[in-house]
Formats: sequence, structure tokens, C-alpha cells
Amino acid sequence: MKFQILDIIPYQTNPITGRIVSPSDRFAQTIQVAHRAEEFGFDAFSVGERHAGHFLSSSPTVLLGAIAAATTRIRLHSGVTVLSLLDPVRVAEDYATVDQISRGRLELTIGKGNEAKHFPLFGLNIEDQWRLLAEKYELLRRLFREEDVTWSGEFRPAVDRVTTLPRPFAGAPRIWHGSATTLASAALAAKWGDPLFTANAIQPRENYAVLIEHYRAEYARHGHDLRFAYLGSGSGSLFIADTTQQAKEQYGPVYEAIVAATNVPGNNTPFRDIDHAVAEGPALVGSPQQIIDKILSYHSVFRHDIQSVSLPTTIPFEQQLDILERFATEVIPVVRREAPTTLWSAADPYGRRPAFTGAQVADAAAEVSASRGSAPADAALVTA
Repeated sequence: MKFQILDIIPYQTNPITGRIVSPSDRFAQTIQVAHRAEEFGFDAFSVGERHAGHFLSSSPTVLLGAIAAATTRIRLHSGVTVLSLLDPVRVAEDYATVDQISRGRLELTIGKGNEAKHFPLFGLNIEDQWRLLAEKYELLRRLFREEDVTWSGEFRPAVDRVTTLPRPFAGAPRIWHGSATTLASAALAAKWGDPLFTANAIQPRENYAVLIEHYRAEYARHGHDLRFAYLGSGSGSLFIADTTQQAKEQYGPVYEAIVAATNVPGNNTPFRDIDHAVAEGPALVGSPQQIIDKILSYHSVFRHDIQSVSLPTTIPFEQQLDILERFATEVIPVVRREAPTTLWSAADPYGRRPAFTGAQVADAAAEVSASRGSAPADAALVTA
């Protein structure tokens, strides 16, 4: 199994202490976590996108560009790019720029988003959300893959022989589809033969299993090779302590206060207390062994290839980094061994993208520096 950190950059007050981190510090923390995740061997780092509610993730490409410059190996994801709201031409330009800065480490996850308030904010009708997504995705695919694109649709003015710049670094990046509560995103992913990322964050496991099975059935019906029906899974809160009881005692009050204050349609959870969330929900709260067992239990149903986790950003930052390290050293090795995958391997059509890994770029920069006698700072510029 592969592992990803997702940050949708909540801007929340700790409901117990009343403490809140400034926006500038939250952005710095996001970049630092991405850098540490790379050091700890995570496979990907994802930045969400929100345009309503208490979140700071309205400009994910800006943050992904900063993370691209601060890292060399970890893959960069969006989670999700709210394509229903956006102009596909601008999406192609912005994300190809991140792809170039990162030297081909970008993959997108697209969706219509699960925040109803952002549609009127952009002057759009929420009743059109799925048609908007399907149409804009058709254009985005072509802009990434083709030059001189001519296209027309219902919601956007036609384009005539358009080539967006920059072009992606090493061919079109892979695009995943985010699915939270309905079959529509799963069906769209299956139609195009794309991988699916199930939210698996707040609802019972059985709800997400229905979406996943629908995706695989439709994927096969459209004639695609099921070996490449890759699946990602999100999770609930991540909190690690020496024992599950300690984890519930330390994080439970924060979890329950946040849940009590959340009353957003589509984002509410039936798991109102920490005991219920740990026993039956997707929350990864407990000892390392408890978390290993839960991920593998979900894998027995989902058969997913990548596990996404999110740090509890209202707790002190040093504690978040400790959780990140414990997850990397005590959980990831066991789950990798027990749940292998071909994702990003030689058997994966996208496994050799980027064309040059961060290590190869760094080696090439070192060779240039040695041959020219240039300062180390020159190599740093190349590897960024």
C-alpha cells in the first residue's frame, strides 16, 4: 500500500484551549509537514481546495508550488480540485506549472466538492454540479493531452485550436476522481478508466463500499483493464498514543467538541463520540496496532492501493509531527508488507512518471556542479 498526507487546511480554533494558529503559520506548517512527510517516506502529499467554511485552501496550486520547491521526491496531489467551479483552461495552466516546477510529480484528484455554499459564490447553480463536472473534465483531459484543441460545450465558451502553456512535464498527469456520497463521481471515473479516491472520512464503511463496487463494475463494463482500477481511501481523524485508551482520553474531547460544532449538510457524521468513532467509524485513533488493524480491516473490504491520512491540526504542531513520525515508523511498514500494490510500480502505466525522479535530478545537478566547479547553491536551484 502507498501512503499520502492530505491537508485541506482547516482554520479552526481548538475547542478545548481556544487556541488558533495564524494563516501565515498554518501555511508554513503545511509546507513543513510535506517536507517531513518526504523525509519519513510517505509517497504523496495532497492539498485540498475549499471556497466556503473555515478553511485556508482556496489557492491549492500556490501551496503545491511552494511544496514542489521545498521537496524533491514526494508526489504532489490535489484533494480535490473542485473542477465544477473552475475554468478548465486555467486549471490546465496552473497545474501544468506545478507539474513543471516539481518535474513531473503531480497527480490531480478532481470532484464537484461537498460544500453547497461555493456554487452561488461562483455564480453557479448547484443543480448543474454533475453536468458541470463531466463537461469540464472532458475539456481538461484534452487540454492536458493535446495541442490545438477545438471544443464546444454547454457551460463554457468554445475554444478554437487552443494549446495551453506550459505543457505538462512528462505527458498528461494522472487524474483521480474524488467520491464522497454519490455514485456520479465513481461512474465518471469508470467511464474514462481513471482511478477513484473515496473520501471514507465521516460515513460508515458500508456506504463507501457501495460506491467502490459500483465503480469497479462500471470500470469493467466500459471495457477497461481492472488491473488499473486503482483505489485511494481517505480516513477520519489520525491520533496515535501508546494505547488506544490513552489516545481516546487525549483526543476524545477535541474530537467530540469539533463534531458537536459541525452541522454542515454532507459533512456531518453519525459518530458523535470518540468511542463510537473508534469502534465503528473511519477514525484512526488509537495505538499503532489499533490503527494497523483498522486500515487492514478496511482494506479487506475496499482493496485500496493508497491510504490517505490527515493530521489533527488543532493540536500543538510538535505533537502533530510526533504523530506523523510514529505513523511512518510504526504503522506504514507493517501495512505495506500486508497489503502490496502495483501503484507507481513498473506494472503501472504511470509508474515511470516522472521521467526523472528527484534523486536523478539531484544526481545530475551534482555532476554539473562538479564538472563546472560551481557553488552548491547552483545545484539547489536545479533540484528545486
